[in-house]
Amino acid sequence: MGVQHISNRSGRQSQKWSRRGILAALGAVPAGAALAGCSSSADASASTDDKGATASVKSATKTATITVTPVSGTKKADFASPVEVTVADGTLASVTVAGNDGSSLSGTFNDAKTKWTSAKNPYSGTKYTVTAKAQGATDETVATFTTKSPGETFIGYFTPEADSTSGVGMPVSLNFTHAVTDRAAVQKAITVTAEPAVEIVGHWFSDTRLDFRPETYWAKGTKITLSLALKDVEGSDGVYGVQSKEVTFHIGREQISTVDLSTKQMVVKRDGATYASYPVSGGNAQHTTWSGIMVISERFKQTRMESSTVGLGDEYDISDVPHAQRLTTSGTFVHGNYWASTSVFGSQNTSHGCVGLHDAKGANDSSVAGYKFYESSMLGDVVIVKNSGEKTVEASNGLNGWNLSWSDWKAGSAV
Repeated sequence: MGVQHISNRSGRQSQKWSRRGILAALGAVPAGAALAGCSSSADASASTDDKGATASVKSATKTATITVTPVSGTKKADFASPVEVTVADGTLASVTVAGNDGSSLSGTFNDAKTKWTSAKNPYSGTKYTVTAKAQGATDETVATFTTKSPGETFIGYFTPEADSTSGVGMPVSLNFTHAVTDRAAVQKAITVTAEPAVEIVGHWFSDTRLDFRPETYWAKGTKITLSLALKDVEGSDGVYGVQSKEVTFHIGREQISTVDLSTKQMVVKRDGATYASYPVSGGNAQHTTWSGIMVISERFKQTRMESSTVGLGDEYDISDVPHAQRLTTSGTFVHGNYWASTSVFGSQNTSHGCVGLHDAKGANDSSVAGYKFYESSMLGDVVIVKNSGEKTVEASNGLNGWNLSWSDWKAGSAV
């Protein structure tokens, strides 16, 4: 083979090398280096010395480390934040979070599967066990923590009663035991649905009252479901809800009664057809009856009525008013009347604001109008009063939100 001329340091012209010189030069190269460049890999391996000219590099494998938040062993963990599980030097394979109340928290991984976050916050006053495992690991990481209990709490008392059947005018009304400042948070935690389906909207009458209704009266036979997910919802600063439940109500037949105080007659319609007609007596000129749409909210076969409870001094105190059905919180009833002359009904408005029907003392005479109307009625039935000489009743005075237009009703929603 040919070898290039090698320059000398003096810059003189290089001389040619003989074959013997070339071989001598090659022989001067260390044997190990020459063989490594020309022999097979097997030969090279066989000639490696103890210093490891071709020694392999060992890679170090790190162990995945799982961290749970809240920290395991915490006795008063915050319940206003989600549970988080993270891993370093690995990926997560599985995470479960189980409460000692039988509940569990579901959650999601991030794209890299290095973090898991619960979809909801843990409940207050609950002990949780978190079990997590890293991909490829043989052992699980188990952590436990207990959430603290809230300081102050609130609940919502609801109308109508669970599993009850009401008339088509019955709203779903909630009264809270503590003033609510975060109305949106509370309203979002409450859902009202209906079968058949209809749009249902909530309306705040005050910081303690929230009602739900559709645009028009419920369809007869409707099933209504109220879901309360208020547990640990902060209604106001440091005050949390405690309810987590679902209840159902039903709507019965449709009964709408219209009282015309110019004619002193009440016409009762059942499912659109005239069911009955009764002569009545309404409020006199000094004590006019509210006009507008009212809903029966309470029913008493007999009850005591005192004028002092409605700001009328000592004008009356009747211990056994028969067949009384409340229309307003302020004290308007449609009820039986046994103390007035029969001739009053249908001809004169003589009451202190209530709508009266002829009745008998003792509330047991089935032949009189007061008895018949009471027996045909139920909570949630609609009573409309017109031509009374009085303004329309406030929507918040009783279960009477139907007096608001749909746009005004929706304007009272916080969501």
